[in-house]
Amino acid sequence: MKNIQFIENELSGLRSQLKNHALYKNLQEIEDIKLFMENHVFAVWDFMSLLKSLQNKLTNTQVPWTPAKHPNLAKFINEIVLCEETDVNELGEPKSHFEMYVDAMTAIHANTTQIHQFLSFIHAGNSVKVASEKVNLAQNITDFIQFTFSIIEANKPHEIAAAFTFGREDIIPDMFLSIIKENSTQKKSTYKLKYYLERHIELDGEEHGPISLQLINELCGNDSLKWEETLATAKASLEKRIQLWDTINTLILESKTVSHSL
Repeated sequence: MKNIQFIENELSGLRSQLKNHALYKNLQEIEDIKLFMENHVFAVWDFMSLLKSLQNKLTNTQVPWTPAKHPNLAKFINEIVLCEETDVNELGEPKSHFEMYVDAMTAIHANTTQIHQFLSFIHAGNSVKVASEKVNLAQNITDFIQFTFSIIEANKPHEIAAAFTFGREDIIPDMFLSIIKENSTQKKSTYKLKYYLERHIELDGEEHGPISLQLINELCGNDSLKWEETLATAKASLEKRIQLWDTINTLILESKTVSHSL
C-alpha cells in the first residue's frame, strides 16, 4: 500500500486547507447548519452517482448476467452500495443515505425545495447541467457537480474511485454533532441528523474508508500511469471541495450579516 501512502502524503496540504477552512468556525448554530445542508445536499447526491458508476463498471448489471471479471472488486463495491443505497434509518426503515440526509433537513426545517426541484428535472430526463441551470444553483456548486460527472464520463474506474475516496474528505460530522449537543432544546428536530451523522462516521471510519483504499489499490495495481491519474483526480477533487466550502462559507457570512442588520 506504499502508493496509497504516497497519495495520502501528497494530499496533506489540501487536506490541511480543508481542516482549517474558515467555514468551520462560522458553523455556530442550527441556522448555519440549515444553510450548509441546503447547498451541501447536492454533493451528497452526486456522491451516489460516483458510487453507482463504479458498481456499473465493476459488477455485471446487464441481462443476461455473466460473472464479474474481478469478483474481489465487485465484492468491495457491492458492500459499500448495500449501506449507502439501502441502509436503515433511525426507525429501521430502508433508506439511502441521501434520503436520510434530506429527511434530516426536513426535520430541522431546512429548505428542501431546490434539491427536490433539481431531482424532478433529472427524473424528467434533463441533463445535470440543464437541471442545475433550471434551479439556479450557485456557480461553484454547479462546477462541483459538473466536475463529478466529467470524471464519470471519462470512464476510468480508478479515477472515479479516486474522486469517491479522496474527494469527500471533511470534518463536518464532528462539527455538526458539537452544535447539535449545544442545542439540546432542539433535540427532537435534530434527532434524524444526529443519527445520520453518527452512522456516517461509523461506516466511513470502520468500513467504507478501508474498503475504498483497497479498491483503489486493486484498480491501479502496478500501473504507474493509473497511480498518477489517481493522484491528479484526488487533488482536483479536493480543490473542488475547497471551492464548494468557499461558496457555502460566503453564503453563511452573508446570511449572518443580513440577520444582524434586521
